[in-house]
Amino acid sequence: MNDFILHSKLAADTFEVLSLEVSQLLLMNDARYPWLILVPQVSGMRDLHNLSTKQYQAVTQEIVQVSEVLESLAQAHKMNVGALGNMVPQLHIHIIARQTNDAAWPAPVWGVGEAQPYSQDAAKTLIQQIASKLR
Repeated sequence: MNDFILHSKLAADTFEVLSLEVSQLLLMNDARYPWLILVPQVSGMRDLHNLSTKQYQAVTQEIVQVSEVLESLAQAHKMNVGALGNMVPQLHIHIIARQTNDAAWPAPVWGVGEAQPYSQDAAKTLIQQIASKLR
């Protein structure tokens, strides 16, 4: 879509899963939490309300679809969904499957411990599982 370029911080911290109608879906490289990031492929977006009505509706539907898939795969106790953008200004939506025994529960995942990168095999397997359910 248009002249969209993924922010370098997102590119460095994630694996690409697939492209949806509006957004690029990424897997955060932190095996402590099943954590996906939706990035609307629209240049210059900082916040959800900056999207057109049609884009906003499509992204909202993508959030629902991705949340349902991740909740099912991870057997999540709670799904966290948020678009903060304080560190990376490019519009992106975090979708995180939480468990009552995860490293940060019940607090937010940000700033808790050190990320534990996926092995290449584990990342590839999870990406394939997610992609197959979203296609």
